[in-house]
Amino acid sequence: MSLSRVPRFASHRLSRLGAPTIRPTQVHAPPLIGLQAHRAALHSSSITRSASAHEDHYDPPSGWLWGVPPSERGKKEGWETIWFYGFFGSLALAAVAYAFKPDTSIQTWALEEARRRLEAEGILPDPDVTSTKK
Repeated sequence: MSLSRVPRFASHRLSRLGAPTIRPTQVHAPPLIGLQAHRAALHSSSITRSASAHEDHYDPPSGWLWGVPPSERGKKEGWETIWFYGFFGSLALAAVAYAFKPDTSIQTWALEEARRRLEAEGILPDPDVTSTKK
């Protein structure tokens, strides 16, 4: 809401409260910068008239993916083989590394620590020492 539309009594009340009164002559619009200036330039009539070159900017669909007919095979580029083996090879290597990674969960550590302490106190028998009684 601009201050020029504020009723006279409201601005008078603001000045009585100690708020500075801003007159409409002091209000300036900020300069257009960046994207706003670019959009304003695009909407000017001189640029719009010269930009339309009366050409068809639409390519009708041919029905072929990347313009290659289905009967032909696409030409292989030099980087495709390296990319294929590099991508899927590293994917396979990551799967193997994930399958053989060590178990570092807190639950496994706590179970091993509890078992070690119970064996040290003699509550659990030591699984390494096998005693055979018949």
